[in-house]
Amino acid sequence: MKETREIRLWWTDIPDPDVVRAGDTYYMTSTTMHFTPGCPVMRSRDLIHWEIVNYVYDVLENSDEMSLRNGKHDYGRGSWASCIRHDGHTWYVVFTAYNSNKTYIFQTRSIEDGPWERYTLPGIYHDMSLLFDEDGRVYMVYGSGTIRVMELTSDAKAVKTDGMNQVIIPSADVGGTGGLPAEGAHIYKRNGMYYIFLIAWPPADRSSGRRMELCYRSDRIDGVYEGRVVLDSDMGFHNRGVAQGGIFETEDGKWYALLFQDHGSAGRIPVLVPVSWEDGWPVFGDCGRLPDVNTVNSKAFSRIDVVQSDGFDDQTALGLWWQWNHNCDDRFWSLSDRTGWLKLINGTICDNLSNAHNTLTQRTFGPVCSGRVLLDTSEMKAGDFAGLGAFQDQYGYVGVMKTETSAKVIMAMAEPEPFEPSRMHYETGKPEVIVESTALQQSEIYLRVDFDFRDMADTAEFYYSLDCSRWNRIGSQLKLSYRLTHFVGYRFALFSYATKVTGGSAYFDCFEVS
Repeated sequence: MKETREIRLWWTDIPDPDVVRAGDTYYMTSTTMHFTPGCPVMRSRDLIHWEIVNYVYDVLENSDEMSLRNGKHDYGRGSWASCIRHDGHTWYVVFTAYNSNKTYIFQTRSIEDGPWERYTLPGIYHDMSLLFDEDGRVYMVYGSGTIRVMELTSDAKAVKTDGMNQVIIPSADVGGTGGLPAEGAHIYKRNGMYYIFLIAWPPADRSSGRRMELCYRSDRIDGVYEGRVVLDSDMGFHNRGVAQGGIFETEDGKWYALLFQDHGSAGRIPVLVPVSWEDGWPVFGDCGRLPDVNTVNSKAFSRIDVVQSDGFDDQTALGLWWQWNHNCDDRFWSLSDRTGWLKLINGTICDNLSNAHNTLTQRTFGPVCSGRVLLDTSEMKAGDFAGLGAFQDQYGYVGVMKTETSAKVIMAMAEPEPFEPSRMHYETGKPEVIVESTALQQSEIYLRVDFDFRDMADTAEFYYSLDCSRWNRIGSQLKLSYRLTHFVGYRFALFSYATKVTGGSAYFDCFEVS
């Protein structure tokens, strides 16, 4: 592996990362909530450059919630906080999904190619982590505030009858931090000791008020555990702590942690932290200190191939960097109807972008980024909307609206509303506000959205062009807001939806990010 002991961060939304190594290759999984295919598998050989090589599932459940049907949705839920493990011959990815009230255990012999076998446990085992012990026993540690261990069968497919099932940390609250209960368990065994890493979020009047990383250890899986704070740093970024993730060892015996940091509307970005050991305890960074975010080497971001331009020239499959908003209906999109174009067909009627089926998304990235696309409106029908969005709960977009007699270029946004950060779930269907419109006299138009995430600026600007040379700003600046109702960073979104009649379609080409 290329030598690197630097702190590194990647400005794109990869929350709740978990990493394992197999030989000289590292694999990472991450939360993807309501997007499908879900739970991406990312690969790296140098801990700098990462690419998506697979997904754990295409469709988790064909429910109304996960398919955005009958007024139901899966925003802010879906797959949460996956754990990836390898026992030498089988790969395991485990996570929960709150709408289905299940915990999923996926297994495969080939992490990059599948196929995946799917097993479920009834109920939610919150933020679980697997441990394959040397004696062949398999444990799952999970919980929030109260941390429990539960024993699985040796094949990790079910709960073991009469196996271990008990509380091991009654109150995970090192130093009386208070606030949100500690969660996000990651368990490991090293030199005969069991280590459980957790994330805690103390209130400002009790401590730093930022997220911190805790570690508990014991010489027995069932305790007693002693704990301490092992990382309490915001890297000089708005008191946003770096925490929640796992540790792993390189081929040459070096240790790292891959955690995340909240970066406003860009989402939760991965932070690679060197780890050393003193007296059997992990030491993160330089004696628990991390450098200022502005001094971190992130030049290699462009090689994180989870965001890519696309000319839609492959007529058989979308690139792995694309995800649909909720389950896709394969009847209503095509790459082959018109060579080199993505076709989105309006198979249902809805009232806004939040409810639109078959919206295709990619992550945004920071500190600044831009995305543009060519839209052909020639097959849109009256009442159809299509375009390029800055997509989260509080979204905005630039696109085209068709009427019975004309077409208009518009900038629209979700109607602003008061937001309570702790409010997790909501009903879709908030009104869209057309901020500005102008007549369109041709069938093809270029659309562009520029994002600015520098120092929590969190804004988006919208543009259109008739020739991809002269760009016209339209509408107003959108103030971005990371909302727990979606629980993800902002995304580029290609969309088309009908408000009057089905059957219309929109064509997209030359999607380019920069």
